[in-house]
Amino acid sequence: MVSRTARVERVTLPTIEPAYEVRARRIVGNELQVEIWQMPSPASPHIHVPVRMAGLAGRNLEINQVRILKKLKDAGIRLEVMPIEGLRSPIREDAALRLALLFRTLAPMRSRAAMVHVAEGIEAMAREEAAYWLGMAVHRKNPRRVLTALRILLTAPAR
Repeated sequence: MVSRTARVERVTLPTIEPAYEVRARRIVGNELQVEIWQMPSPASPHIHVPVRMAGLAGRNLEINQVRILKKLKDAGIRLEVMPIEGLRSPIREDAALRLALLFRTLAPMRSRAAMVHVAEGIEAMAREEAAYWLGMAVHRKNPRRVLTALRILLTAPAR
């Protein structure tokens, strides 16, 4: 008796990720403005035109500029060589999620010490946790409450 073993071939499905783009430009007073945009892609069929996820400019960007430029450099985007008309560059989803969450959380803040705590907390988050918080901040009825809760959690003293 001959036994037949059926071989099952493993099929690898293509990974489809949402498309994100970093847009940077100089605004009045030669200040830098950096934004994260979600672009139309097969992974997000409900998006037909680019959607702005988050942006940061002015004082809060200057305070966190070293940290943000390092994250962008790690993602392969160099703003030091930005042309006069601005820069548009694709960015991977995980880097876009963290930067968008960082921008949304830091935008209304005033305290430098609190900004450092929030930025360090977001850097320490797992990818899924950052995606959760950004999704809550983007798709909830009151995103300001979500971002306030995140700021409180990240700046609360350790007990």
